[in-house]
Amino acid sequence: MKKIIFPFITLLAITLTSCDKPQEKSITTIKLSNPTDFDLKQKAVGLALDELPKQTSSSKHPLLLIEGDTLASQLSDSNKDGRNDELFFVIDIVANASKNIQFKWVEKQPKHTIQTSIRFGKRESKDEPVKPATSETLSATDVPKALGFQKYQTDGPTWENDKVAFRHYLDGRNAIDVYGKKIAAISPENVGLDSAKAVVDNYHTMEDWGRDVFPVGSSAGLGGFGVIANGKIQRLGILVTDTLNNIEKTSFKILEEGPVKSSMEYSYTNWNTEENTYQAKEITTIWPGMYAFQNTVAVNGLAPQDTLAIGLSNINNKKGVEELKTEKWTALIQHDSLTYDRTWVMGTAIILPSEKYTSYSEAPDTGKFMQSYLAKVNVKNDESITYYGVSGWELSQEKRFKNVAFFKQYVTDLANTLYTELDISINTENQKISE
Repeated sequence: MKKIIFPFITLLAITLTSCDKPQEKSITTIKLSNPTDFDLKQKAVGLALDELPKQTSSSKHPLLLIEGDTLASQLSDSNKDGRNDELFFVIDIVANASKNIQFKWVEKQPKHTIQTSIRFGKRESKDEPVKPATSETLSATDVPKALGFQKYQTDGPTWENDKVAFRHYLDGRNAIDVYGKKIAAISPENVGLDSAKAVVDNYHTMEDWGRDVFPVGSSAGLGGFGVIANGKIQRLGILVTDTLNNIEKTSFKILEEGPVKSSMEYSYTNWNTEENTYQAKEITTIWPGMYAFQNTVAVNGLAPQDTLAIGLSNINNKKGVEELKTEKWTALIQHDSLTYDRTWVMGTAIILPSEKYTSYSEAPDTGKFMQSYLAKVNVKNDESITYYGVSGWELSQEKRFKNVAFFKQYVTDLANTLYTELDISINTENQKISE
């Protein structure tokens, strides 16, 4: 009998051989190197998208892999023109070491733990419930004393990360307050509201997540600013007892809110002072891992002799302030029972670029801008400056903030991280990968 060979066996062999054939794929590796002799913790990195492979029509979401694990990231608009132009993430790199990250575009957006947030709510009348919002414009008369009620949940926007939370008094005061957080999770959406979504002060009592711990008074809080003109400190804004703002129009909007970066912008039109009328812009940004936020400020209308002053509330401070200065950065640090009724120990600081910083002084005992140390910075008209507000509370996740030496070292380590430039190389090559 003649032996029959079935054709499909040959075809199967061909198919199997074809499947085993290595496929060529494009692999992008991002190499980050720490050139310093100190560890960098939660170092913020922003990579320009035009340095990375182009997106395809179907693959629109970034995926970063490091040692097989996903690294949280997000697309960001770094120049605030309404278009994403940057890939943003944070990473730890020990001293004199490098890390390699694999990058690719994917169709399905990766899910990351939410580590930053901005919360803003408003109402137009006392009887209306507060509704979430992403922007606001207020006139000089839109202040609580003139309106007869508070328009905003928590008096203005709250922003936070996994370590700490802050709020900006958008109601005309433009001071920056601190919420002490005890947990990494984002605080509840109903902070500052009752069950009917009316504005209520329920954040000065301790909750599982934490509470408002920082007295602001007549200061500008942690990082609020003003201008020193002809020897007088001119505050951006008013006190809560005033019925008319010194800013003709204030515009606010949330720029982005994502798992690893959130930012918002304020524009101050016709800021009228005793000496001059200014225009000002402020951008506030936060990312995970730091007990701090970033602020970028520019003032138009500055005369050559004017000085920008950044405030550090010194209410309840009986130990003074310490200036730490390096070639790159300067920090004003205070550590005492700075909280309400001196109940808990807390450290606060502002970190500024040394090339702009000149000196500090204490605010006057009278006027609209008091109860503060003032960091004086030399900036030109409409020139922006970036600085950081830092807060470490003894009941936060880091209990060692109760120790003054630890807090100073934390500020030092944070400043070194913020002002260190990584060595970055991006390489894309084709590799043969067996499917």
